[in-house]
Amino acid sequence: MKYLLKINLLLAVLFLTACSSAYYSAMEKIGVHKREILVDRVEDAKVSQQEAQQQFSSALDQLTLLTGFDGGELEIAYNAARNAYEDSEQAAADVSADIDKIEDVAQALFDEWEEELEQYTSTSLRRDSRNKLRQTQSDYKQLLAAMHRSETKMEPVLAALRDNMLYLKHNLNTRAVAGLQGEFSKLKVDIEQLINEMNVAIAQSDDFIAKLKL
Repeated sequence: MKYLLKINLLLAVLFLTACSSAYYSAMEKIGVHKREILVDRVEDAKVSQQEAQQQFSSALDQLTLLTGFDGGELEIAYNAARNAYEDSEQAAADVSADIDKIEDVAQALFDEWEEELEQYTSTSLRRDSRNKLRQTQSDYKQLLAAMHRSETKMEPVLAALRDNMLYLKHNLNTRAVAGLQGEFSKLKVDIEQLINEMNVAIAQSDDFIAKLKL
C-alpha cells in the first residue's frame, strides 16, 4: 500500500513538472520568458499577502467586537467573526499557493540560466552572466526566506482563530465570550507580528522585482 502511494505521489510530481515545462515552453514561443513570469508571480504573491493582511486584520476587528459584546444578537456577532476567520483561511491558502508558483518558475529559470552559461564562446560574457545569476539567486533566497517566515506565522494564528470559533460554536453565551479575553490578547499580538512579517516580505518583493527589471 505504501509502495503504491509513493508511486502515485511520484507520478503526480512528474505530471505537474511536465505541465509546468509545457507551459513555460508555450509562453516562451509567444515571447514571454521565465524571468517575466517570475516577476508576475512575485507581484501576485505581494498582492495576496496584502489581501491576507486585510483579512487577518478584519478577523481581529470582528473578534474585538465579539469579545466586547454588550448586547444584541450574539449569534450575529459570532457569524461575522467566523466568516472573517474563513476568509483569513482562504487568504492564507492563496499566499501559500502563490509562493509555490514562485518556487516552480524560479527553479526553472535558474536551471535554464545555468545550462545556457555553457553556450557562451566569450569568457568575459559568461563570467558576467554567471555573476548576475549568483546575485539573482542570492536576492531570491532572501525573498523566499521572508515569504516563508510570514507563511509559517499564519498557521499558529489560524489555529488560534479556529480554536476560538470551535469553542464558541458549542458555547455561544456571554460567559464563554468573556472567558476568551486572555486568548484574545495573545492572538492580537500574534496577528500584529504576522502583519509585520508580511510587511517585510512585501518590501522584499518590491526590492526583488526592481532588481530583476534592471
